[in-house]
Amino acid sequence: MRLGLVVNPDAGLGGKLGFKGSDGRAAEARAAGAQDRAGPRMQRCLEHLNTLANSSLNRTSATLTLVGWKGRMGSAWAPESSSFLNMWTEATPDTTTPSDTARLVQELVAQQVDAILYAGGDGTTRDIVSALEACGPEAMKTALIGVPGGVKMHSGCFATTPKAAAEVALAYAIGDLRTAITEVMDLDEDVYSQGEWKVRMYGEAWTPSSPRFMQGAKEQVERVSEEDTIEGLAKHVAVLLEDEPDLMVVWGSGGTLRRMGEHLDLQLTLLGIDVQHGETLHTDLNETALLDIIGGHVNASAEQRPLLLLLSPMGGQGFLIGRGNLQLSPDVLRIIGQNNILGVATPSKLIGLEAVRIDTGDERLDEAFHSKRFVKILQGFRTTRLLRVAEL
Repeated sequence: MRLGLVVNPDAGLGGKLGFKGSDGRAAEARAAGAQDRAGPRMQRCLEHLNTLANSSLNRTSATLTLVGWKGRMGSAWAPESSSFLNMWTEATPDTTTPSDTARLVQELVAQQVDAILYAGGDGTTRDIVSALEACGPEAMKTALIGVPGGVKMHSGCFATTPKAAAEVALAYAIGDLRTAITEVMDLDEDVYSQGEWKVRMYGEAWTPSSPRFMQGAKEQVERVSEEDTIEGLAKHVAVLLEDEPDLMVVWGSGGTLRRMGEHLDLQLTLLGIDVQHGETLHTDLNETALLDIIGGHVNASAEQRPLLLLLSPMGGQGFLIGRGNLQLSPDVLRIIGQNNILGVATPSKLIGLEAVRIDTGDERLDEAFHSKRFVKILQGFRTTRLLRVAEL
C-alpha cells in the first residue's frame, strides 16, 4: 500500500501558549519557545506502525511504501530503520504555508497513494480536503487518517492518538477496514470573535471506519432545558469553595464550564484555562502561567493545599484531555495530580459516552491514567459517577 505523508510543521505550536489555534501565528509561537508538536507525534505513529507491520498482526504481509517530501513535512519523522519502502521527492521549504500542503497533496494524488496519513489539526484537514476537491471526484475518495497534532481536532478524520492512527493504517492496509464518509469540522472563528462557541461543518472526507480508534466528529449537545442541571453543577462547586476557602479551582475549557461559571458570577474563558483562588480569577492562562500559579499554590506550604481541576469531556468524542486544552501539559497535570481531577458533564453529554479519552502527549502519563482505569464525573449537585478511561 502506498501511504502518503503530510505533516504540518506549524500545527499545535500555540497549544501550550494558550493560543486557540496556530494558523498565522507560527512565528510568534516559535519566538515564544514553542516546540514542534505535529512532527514528533507523526514520528510516534510511524514507529508504532513499523512495529505492527513486522508483527503477526500483519497477517497478509502487506508492504507499506511511504510517499512524501523530504524534511519536516515528511521524511524527517520516518524511522531511521524500518521495513517501509520510501519515495521522498522534493525538499520541504524553510517556511511552509497552506499552499505547500495543497501542492504536496496534489503530488500524492499524482503518485496514486491509497491513503494519506497526516499530522496537524482542523486547519490542516481543511487544507487537505480542499486540495483533494481541486484534484477531482476520484481524488476526494482518498482515505484520510489524521494523527492528532493540532490545538483543536473536531473533525472525524482523526484517530484518538498517534498509536491509534498506526493501528488504523495497518488495518486499512490489510483490508480489515472499509472507508466511510465523515464530517470535516472546525471552529467558526467569525462567530467565536463575537463571544460565541460554534463548531461548523466545512465538508466531508472518506476515512477508515473504526469506532474504537477514530474519534468521530465533535458534537454540540448542550440544551437550554439543562440549565437547572448546570445550576446544580455550579452549586456543587460553590459548596466545595465554602467548605474549603483555600481551595484553588482550575477551570477547563468549554461551554458547560463557562455556563457553570456564570452561576458563580465568574467570567470564564470559553476556549482557555482559568484559575480561581479566593477572590482572584486568573484568565486564559498558558502553560508557563499555569505552572507558576499552581506551583506557587502547591509549594507555598509544607502541608498539602487543596486543588481541583474541572474538565468537561468533548461531546461526541469523549476527550477529557488532549483536545483544545494543550495548556494542561504533562508538567501541569503532574503538579495537579490525578486524584485532583474531576470531570463535569450534563446528562445529555453522557448519553452514549461509555468512556473518556486521555491524550496528554506523554506516553507514561497516559499509561498512569489508563492504569487508574476510571475518572470521577460530576453529573449533578452532589451526584457523581465513574467513567472508564478508554485505551488508546
